Amino acid sequence: MKTSELDYPLPTELIAQEAVEPRDSSRLLVIHRDTGALEHRIFHDIGAYLRPGDLLVANETRVIPARLFGRKEPTGGKVELLLLRPLDDTRWYALVGGARTRIGTRIRLWHGEEPTAITAEITETGERGARVLAFSEPLEPHLDEIGSIPLPPYIHQPLDEPERYQTIYSRTPGSAAAPTAGLHFTSDLMLALRDQGVQFAFVTLHVGLDTFRPITEETLEAHQIHREWARLTPEVAAQINQAKVRGGRVIAVGTTSVRVLETAARHGLLQAPDGTCPWRALAPYEGFTDLYITPGFQFRVVDAMITNFHLPRSSLLALVMAFAGVGLIRKAYAEALRERYRFFSFGDATFIL
Repeated sequence: MKTSELDYPLPTELIAQEAVEPRDSSRLLVIHRDTGALEHRIFHDIGAYLRPGDLLVANETRVIPARLFGRKEPTGGKVELLLLRPLDDTRWYALVGGARTRIGTRIRLWHGEEPTAITAEITETGERGARVLAFSEPLEPHLDEIGSIPLPPYIHQPLDEPERYQTIYSRTPGSAAAPTAGLHFTSDLMLALRDQGVQFAFVTLHVGLDTFRPITEETLEAHQIHREWARLTPEVAAQINQAKVRGGRVIAVGTTSVRVLETAARHGLLQAPDGTCPWRALAPYEGFTDLYITPGFQFRVVDAMITNFHLPRSSLLALVMAFAGVGLIRKAYAEALRERYRFFSFGDATFIL
């Protein structure tokens, strides 16, 4: 499939710069895969499309204060660090912004206008300009003080309330970006859905910044997908399997949850635990996933999906097209543009049934 098929024209004024309040007052475009129908609703109406026994699976990852500032020693040149994932107690995989950031470059972290006692050295180069940084001491205890929450590059306004870029159920630190489909949920909405007989389950996928990078290759097949750490516990695997047996739908909250579920499904098929049906069983999973979902992919777990509007030429848009069909997603995005929906992280949502 040509990457150009993931293009669409987007006026910059439709890129949401701030979140709406309350969270569940965002707009919701309901996309029916069976009929191709589109409906315009508000997110807090989502219960109208859910039924007892449905299971919403959400990503409980939490965005860390991964944006740091420093100066090279001895020159004093300014650098910006964006932590992607820890490699051990003192080494991190990160992006380093600044001139001449070669192996051996030494950086002192700064907090505002003051230097800290923490230094880092670039020890390796990685893919797509990433670096391995070896810090002088474990960094995590200091992040809340010296780091800040990173925002996607298309959001240009500062974040007044850092918690607004976290889901209300976030609890496992590790992401460089939020799983934004979950930003629409409020505690009142989740309680109302539970009263309706809808259940929740939580997985973890630590979101990396590659999720915002466009596919630059001419075809989707030539693109190499990024790796992200994921976990689906035995308890959640059992919860999902039970929902399937009882006829409930598994509804992924966001593309990150989709990737965890479908990764675990393939892991289960390969492992085939004793006493289970391989076509149905979902096995626990913990590790990195580089599952690349493009049109033609066979979904084994996910029955419906809640997700935001995605960037042109992105692997996330390819995933959504794989789930709903290229033609239907083009139709839905064209409708959203006509109706002036808000796009991307702080934007409106879709519910693909």
